[in-house]
Amino acid sequence: MSEHDERFDEALLDLAGRTNEQLREMLNDLHEEEQRISYRRRVLHGRIDILRAELVGRLKANREAGKDVISGSDIDKLIGILASDLRGVSDVDVAADEDE
Repeated sequence: MSEHDERFDEALLDLAGRTNEQLREMLNDLHEEEQRISYRRRVLHGRIDILRAELVGRLKANREAGKDVISGSDIDKLIGILASDLRGVSDVDVAADEDE
């Protein structure tokens, strides 16, 4: 958790002690942060879509050329995924700060 998050969490515990101006400032700060995160998410989804389209195009071209679309290493990866118990496990720490 970042220092910024800890500060907001502490402030949330004492809302009654905050002025209206402080509450508005906190709300605006959080809204701005949400907008930055939302923008970053849209950019990432755009990049994902571009890469996915490129990969699909390549796979389609391989299929049309009579080449294999799925390789032996793809099957090995799939076997590894299916053999693992991944319930509740993620490779991504969604709470991690991108600045850290």
